[in-house]
Amino acid sequence: MTAAVGPLPDTLIEPLIRAALAEDLGLAGDITSIACIAEDARLAASFRSRRPGVLAGLACARLALAALDPSARFEALACDGDQVAGGQSLVRVEANARALLSAERTALNFLGRLCGVATLARAYVEAVAGTGAQITDTRKTTPTLRALEKYAVRCGGARNHRFGLDDAVLIKDNHVAAAGGVGPAIRRARAAVGHLVKIEAEVDGLDQLDEALEAGPDVVMLDNFSLEDLRAAVARARDRVVLEASGSVTLETVRAIAETGVDVISVGALTHSAPVLDIGLDAE
Repeated sequence: MTAAVGPLPDTLIEPLIRAALAEDLGLAGDITSIACIAEDARLAASFRSRRPGVLAGLACARLALAALDPSARFEALACDGDQVAGGQSLVRVEANARALLSAERTALNFLGRLCGVATLARAYVEAVAGTGAQITDTRKTTPTLRALEKYAVRCGGARNHRFGLDDAVLIKDNHVAAAGGVGPAIRRARAAVGHLVKIEAEVDGLDQLDEALEAGPDVVMLDNFSLEDLRAAVARARDRVVLEASGSVTLETVRAIAETGVDVISVGALTHSAPVLDIGLDAE
C-alpha cells in the first residue's frame, strides 16, 4: 500500500541533516573510518528493514549520504508510504566508503524514527477502518523535527492536525480560564481572526459543550470524555460542528471511541511515543 503523500522539499530537510551530521562528526570527523579505510575506497551497501513496517524518510537518508559524497548512487527500491517486510531491502547505495560509513548513523536515525511514526500511524488508521473517523496527530512532536514527523504521519495514512500556533485557533482549557469561559473565548476569537481561519474549542463536559455550540466554533474537541458522554455529544452536535475526541487514546481504546460517531480522533502518541523501526545498513 502506497500513501499519496507529496515529498517534502530538500531545502527544508537539508539543514536538519547537516546539523545532525555536524553533531556526529564533531571537530575531527569520523576518526575510525579515516584510520581504517583508504581515502579512495568505494563501498556498496543496502538499507534493510529488520522488522515489518511503513516506510518514511527516504529523502533523509539520501541527503545524509549526498552531503558527504555528492557523487554517491542512491537507488530506492520502495517508496515512502509502502508497507515493507522484515528483511526487505529498501535502498541500494554505492559511495565513497568513508563517506557512507560516516553518514550511516545519521541516515538510520532519521529513517528509523520516521518509519516508526508512519508504522504506528498506519496501525491506528487500520484500527478504526470502516467507522468514518479520521486519525490525526498533534503538536507533541520532537523539537525541530515537526515537519518530518507530520510527513511520516501522512505516510502512515493518518492526517495532520494544525502545524503550529499560527495556522488555526485552538482554544484549550487554560485559554478558557483566562478568557472567562469557553463562549467568550470563541466569540473573541471569531471577531479577531479572518474568515479563512478555523476555530476549535476544547470542552471537558456536556454543559461546556452546550456553551461552546451557542458561540459557533468550527470544531469542538471533546477532552477525555467517557464513551457514554462521547455518544451524547455526537447526538447533540451532529451536523453542527466537527467533533474531535482527544485524551489518553490508545490502540486498545481507539476503535470504541471511533464507534461513538466522532469525526476526528487526535492521538499524541503518533509522534511522542512511536517506537523506532529497526533498520540497518548491510555492506554487500
